[in-house]
Amino acid sequence: MAANETHHVLPRPNGLAPARVLIVRAPYYKDIADQLLAGAQAACDAAGVAHELIDVPGALEVPTTVALADRSGRFDAYVALGCVIRGETTHYETVCNDSSRGLTLLGLQGLCIGNGILTVENRDQAMARAEAHGQNKGGGAADAALHLLAAKRRFAPARPGDRDLPEGSFRMAGTPQNKDMS
Repeated sequence: MAANETHHVLPRPNGLAPARVLIVRAPYYKDIADQLLAGAQAACDAAGVAHELIDVPGALEVPTTVALADRSGRFDAYVALGCVIRGETTHYETVCNDSSRGLTLLGLQGLCIGNGILTVENRDQAMARAEAHGQNKGGGAADAALHLLAAKRRFAPARPGDRDLPEGSFRMAGTPQNKDMS
């Protein structure tokens, strides 16, 4: 059982400010979503990054909202929060798989997203993963988004256009990007 396992958690990255994080929450199970939100906000506050909240109807709307928000250029990272509890139909699999796949595809496009959408069998499992004195996956999702943001900044080109230069070449400061230096 996972509760008996020892887990290693990376320390929260420092020096990310200024940064803006959008927390996208699906409050279908509001009490659980509220606890996840508290964890995410605490993690953002501890890292010194600004954060904003938007609520959406359900987990399926989270990836679309992240994509729409990213087009604004106002946010550096995203935290997806919600909870899907297995019911009696196959809708559970659809919601879990499609929300996760949507977030993964956005991440592969370069968005920094921490996925805190719980996918559980029952309410007890959800509460164990949302409680402040428990695992609080909301805080973990925010930390994941911040780690991805740190990685994105680390691997960003030093200056726009630098990755287009041939090996061993250079550009003088103030020289237009497409000017031949030979």
